[in-house]
Amino acid sequence: MPMTDPSHAAAITLLDGGMGKALQEVGAPFRQPEWSALALIESPEWVERVHQQFVDAGADVVITNNYAVVPFHLGDRADDLLEELTDLAGRLARSVADRAEQHVRVAGSIPPLFGSYEPDKFDPDRAPALLERITDSLVSHVDLFVAETQSSIAEACASFAAAARHGLPIWVSATLEDGGGPSGVEAHIDSPQLRSGESVASFATAMADLGVEAVLFNCSQPEMMASAIAAARSVVPASVQVGAYANAFEDRPEGEHYAANEHVMTHRGDLEDGGYTSFVRDWLNAGATIVGGCCGIMPRHIAQLRAELDT
Repeated sequence: MPMTDPSHAAAITLLDGGMGKALQEVGAPFRQPEWSALALIESPEWVERVHQQFVDAGADVVITNNYAVVPFHLGDRADDLLEELTDLAGRLARSVADRAEQHVRVAGSIPPLFGSYEPDKFDPDRAPALLERITDSLVSHVDLFVAETQSSIAEACASFAAAARHGLPIWVSATLEDGGGPSGVEAHIDSPQLRSGESVASFATAMADLGVEAVLFNCSQPEMMASAIAAARSVVPASVQVGAYANAFEDRPEGEHYAANEHVMTHRGDLEDGGYTSFVRDWLNAGATIVGGCCGIMPRHIAQLRAELDT
């Protein structure tokens, strides 16, 4: 059963999947706390290879692999390596996109600097200079910027400001509170909120007021996305796109909390064999025009989405 009618499918943008876990799956250098930055440091050819896998799967947009080139993952090394590795990430993505038979855009990742899912650790004094270094290192390689896994409106606004200096389209993507465990997800589905506790409607309105091209949600459980998309769609102008790219992480036990660079999470089995595609169908019905995958969503999942979009 096609997820959209043909006229709507032409308007859908398909993102790639989660770079870090895809690198792990193909055998690239990978561990915590460096996450996906380790391949850039030790064997960047693996990064190019995984970008190519996502392009071959049918992605319209690939996101640069500099998500972990930040103090949270690299510690003190980030200051010395930030420009070098971020520029390399941009060059690798650009090379693959330029070789593609289809039109592929490159989105420059603006990641959380001080911790994924950690709104309380955002430092508004340190952030602007670091964010500007990231966007300055990417701008010559990318077609647009995407601020990813933003946990609060303040963090998202700082990321937007750094990107806006360059005049390229800007997408901003928030991570949603999913509570950990099935009951936690159920508690937040009807009133989706950022990890900061701020409402999706407040976030989407703030981003639309800034002038973003797209309001997105990522690195949260797929169950959370349809309600967030609907909430955002209800408050932003029709000119602003809305979408999502979820992760495949297994539920955390109730009440368990740990930093995002402390563990390598395992994946849910129910998202294989069309399971992830079924969730994405719900997102499209809720008004999404940009879809893809985050951590644990592999080229095979993106290929399944491409096949259904093209049906």
